[in-house]
Amino acid sequence: MTTTRRITLPVTGLDCVDCARSLEGGVAQLEGVSTTRLNFAASSLAVEHDAQRSDLASIVARIREMGYDVAREDLSFEVEGMDCADCAATLEQAVTAVPGVLEAQVMFAPAQMRVSGISGQRLAEAVIQRASQLGYTARLPSTVAGADGQVAKNWWTHVYKQRRTLLTVASGGFLVVAFALRALGAAEWAVTAAYALAVASGSFYVARSGWATWRTTGSLDMNALMSIAAIGAMAIGEWAEGATAMFLFSLGNTLEAKSMDRARQAIHKLLDLSPKEANRVHDGHADRVRVEQLKVGDLIEVKPGEKVPMDGVVEEGSSTVNQAPITGESTPVDVHTGSEVFAGSINGQGALLVRVTKVAQDNTLARIVRMVQEAQSSRAPAQRFVDTFAKYYTPTVIALAAGVAVVPPLLFGASFSTWFYRALVLLVIACPCALVISTPVAIVSAVSNAAQHGVLIKGGTHLETISRVQALAFDKTGTLTEGRPAVTDVVLLDSSALTADDLLSLAASIEVHSQHPVAQAVVQEAHHRGLKLQPSNDYVQLTGWGAQARLDGQTYYIGKHGLFCERVPHEKDVCRLIDEVEGQGKTAMLVGDERDVFGLIAVSDPLRNSSRQAVRALRDAGIQHMAMLSGDNERTAQAIAELVDIEDVQANLLPQHKVQAVERLLDEHGSVAMVGDGVNDAPALARASVGVAMGAAGSDAALETADIVLMSDALERMPYVIRLGRQTLQTIKVNIALSLAIKALFLLLAMGGLATLWMAVFADMGTSLMVTFNGMRLLRQS
Repeated sequence: MTTTRRITLPVTGLDCVDCARSLEGGVAQLEGVSTTRLNFAASSLAVEHDAQRSDLASIVARIREMGYDVAREDLSFEVEGMDCADCAATLEQAVTAVPGVLEAQVMFAPAQMRVSGISGQRLAEAVIQRASQLGYTARLPSTVAGADGQVAKNWWTHVYKQRRTLLTVASGGFLVVAFALRALGAAEWAVTAAYALAVASGSFYVARSGWATWRTTGSLDMNALMSIAAIGAMAIGEWAEGATAMFLFSLGNTLEAKSMDRARQAIHKLLDLSPKEANRVHDGHADRVRVEQLKVGDLIEVKPGEKVPMDGVVEEGSSTVNQAPITGESTPVDVHTGSEVFAGSINGQGALLVRVTKVAQDNTLARIVRMVQEAQSSRAPAQRFVDTFAKYYTPTVIALAAGVAVVPPLLFGASFSTWFYRALVLLVIACPCALVISTPVAIVSAVSNAAQHGVLIKGGTHLETISRVQALAFDKTGTLTEGRPAVTDVVLLDSSALTADDLLSLAASIEVHSQHPVAQAVVQEAHHRGLKLQPSNDYVQLTGWGAQARLDGQTYYIGKHGLFCERVPHEKDVCRLIDEVEGQGKTAMLVGDERDVFGLIAVSDPLRNSSRQAVRALRDAGIQHMAMLSGDNERTAQAIAELVDIEDVQANLLPQHKVQAVERLLDEHGSVAMVGDGVNDAPALARASVGVAMGAAGSDAALETADIVLMSDALERMPYVIRLGRQTLQTIKVNIALSLAIKALFLLLAMGGLATLWMAVFADMGTSLMVTFNGMRLLRQS
């Protein structure tokens, strides 16, 4: 079979004829490349090469090595017809072999495929054709739905989509007819014909996919093994065995596909949350448009009872909005002018005029869906073990089956038909379907369940890690507390010539540049009192200490006691005043210039109602150690910690000190989760075994940086996340153990001649269904 291939690559970066000659020569030196011809005018390189000695990736790598690149295109497909994880691996291998494809990733759980290849190669058509050869249907997203957003529903479409199910039913029907004919004493040819029809209808897609896999990849998948087993059974006269085995295999595939479709529906429910159209307001009237047509800055009208179609900020109106689809928070939130709203949330009784802040593909819901899909396809550590095991297990059992068929008859004169039959049984047992699917079905179910509860988990790795966590570290502000501090006291020193309003105005003029919750509390209090802020410049945030800015050419400071101890001389009375305020559980900030301290502003951040309950539930869940890491002062931190019953309190921490605190906890406990706001605590979140961000709906930084995201401010979700992680890991372990145990049992039975062909198929597909249903129980975990 010839392996010579010809491909034309669109090259970027060519700027001179001499460069073109060098590139042509450089690629020609690759082993397996026979001819190269570069068209400088068209910026294309035609290459003829031996596919067994040099692949496309090595040619592209040489082009890049020489300082040029190849124009690429990335495509995404929806795939129908994948019955098992082994099918996904086979499809991935086959599509990777398509000329022009650089890499392919097939994700079994969400039934999607991503392909990256050389642009201009009509990749989509080639990939769709290759998938069809294997018995699958691949569609580009734009062709999945019609103009109305739904697949056209008519009788023929329904029949066509159910074609594999109908053939399975037909196979079962012919099998029943064959049994009936035999029971009635019909002619042998009639019974055999009925069995043959049962095999033909049950094996149509199985045999086609197995042959296409062998032809395109040179490997034997389960479809090929099952086809060989059925043909072998018929060849030695075991028509009933072959027909029964093929029917059971087809039935198992059908049931497994239906089961996985149920698990995948969780993602489709998220996709359906966001409306496809919106009321765009312009020139004094509104018109109905597709959400894809909206741009940042457009005004949209959201009527009472409607879903919010896009992320945006309320320009006009007030209402209550149910954000449960995004945050999982069941209590509707009040929104008014300036409030942020998210696509997919449900408007209450008031009409809203919303200014769009993100385009459709970048809104919060779209990003959640995208991340959940990526998380569902991620490989957990257990999955990597399974993949490695299956890589060696299947060829080993195939080799064993070949030995069983040949060695006893040749060396010991045993019955060929007996040992050939046992070899066929071993071929069926060689399929690792149940083992391979044991992990992804649990991951997809757990991640989908979490998404519906307002928790975004970015992959199976984090689920496994959170299940092993023995210690939790909490940030204080915005995590254990409300994160909405308010000014409680404005205290002037006796030496100050300012009034309380003057001091607050000065502080707000500095803090207006900061997004820190405490800074915003100062600014809001100034606005509430109707104070006029002074223009400031040269603002500098002194991370962990406070801030400074220049007003009228003079440098002013606001911040912690430590900042003023270092930069501004002051009396001991100031220290005593700070101790008194902090003893009340408040955060104290001094205000002054380079020479003197003018006064003090005290801020209090109330404890969340759910914090005590969450900490207690986490202890009940078996978390051995909990710590609070705060940048606030010691007394305030201790006061909050006492309220929630946390003994390990570390205060006055700068961001780098929080990282060091997490590292100490890692040394002591092995696995640590850090819970924070996802922005200020980013270094500590990154250093922890698992970083958990709270209240991240609408927060780009939190969505991108954290491993697990609580979309609302509901700290009580943490015990749920711990339970879900542990239940997921337990489910994966049970699935793997069950798969291996049943395989081992039937290997022994087959070697002893105690397992029949249909028993082996029943065990294989039965185990696959068992682990699938067991994994799907995680969809109901709460």
